[in-house]
Amino acid sequence: MGCGTCSTPSSSSGCRRRAEVAESLLVEDLRVLVGAVEAVRGVSFELGAGSRTGLIGESGSGKTLTALALMGLLPDGLRAAGRVLYGGRDLLTLPDDELCALRGDRLAMVFQEPMSALNPVMRIGDQVAEPLMLHRRLGRRVALAEATRALMRVRIRDPEEKMRAYPHQLSGGQRQRAMIAMAMACAPAVLVADEPTTALDVTVQAGILRLLDELVEAEGTTLLLITHDLAVVASSCDRVLVMYGGKIVESGTVGQVFDRPRHPYTRALLDAIPPVDEDLPDRHLRAIPGSVPGLGRFPPGCPFRNRCPNADGKCAEMPPLAVLGDHSLACWHPVEAGI
Repeated sequence: MGCGTCSTPSSSSGCRRRAEVAESLLVEDLRVLVGAVEAVRGVSFELGAGSRTGLIGESGSGKTLTALALMGLLPDGLRAAGRVLYGGRDLLTLPDDELCALRGDRLAMVFQEPMSALNPVMRIGDQVAEPLMLHRRLGRRVALAEATRALMRVRIRDPEEKMRAYPHQLSGGQRQRAMIAMAMACAPAVLVADEPTTALDVTVQAGILRLLDELVEAEGTTLLLITHDLAVVASSCDRVLVMYGGKIVESGTVGQVFDRPRHPYTRALLDAIPPVDEDLPDRHLRAIPGSVPGLGRFPPGCPFRNRCPNADGKCAEMPPLAVLGDHSLACWHPVEAGI
């Protein structure tokens, strides 16, 4: 983790900086290009200081690419355009050394697959201590002591023993807790959590999400939570962004979007959630017909039009963004509020 992309919680006042000094992160017309093809297509949103925003959508909608673009971590062959403003600077045009100084310090990320993100030949303790040494200039001994406390804070049992372990020697839940510890090491102003409970069983997922919620609350950190689990967003976030086909199709407060969805795609996502009070064996679950278009295969106009029950010829044109107070959507034929 050369530039401390992920970092850890610390009880040391010298290593913690709360959100009183946090600034908002503003994304304007973000595009991610694979050659000449746009995988993320003109995404704009703001993460207000201390806010919690959920980014939802099916696999292939562009959520992870959006997150990687914000952090300057796109794979080779992909490039980002537009603007990502933080602290008066555009992260997309920052020199590598300046971006590296922010990443793992003021900006941090929890990745989907900790086994892939963690260094397999580096002990957990050294990986948790690394951002503290890099960004806080702590000596190795002090950083390791802070790292041990960080593992305690994320409720890893026998932290001294786990400090000496390698990633493959931990369970999936322990690896994810260690990654969260790293991601909160320097009390980042902004944390991007990309599907932080992928491949974990339900009970472990619940514990990880509670932990993340507690740490973000304690530090006053701004959170962008990427997930396909709408219930998680409803319980953990203030705002929600709905993404489809590389675009944000609806956004607003959690109450606005989930209680009064206006975009047909948002409505379809909510309808696909099975009610907990019905006998599922005797009920047909609602599914969205078709599938998310592959890269470069988005239809002209509204990206959802080939799967939308309301689509007509007008949908071949890209709908403008309609702003209704704090609620916005891009649709020619929005669902009537309350239906």
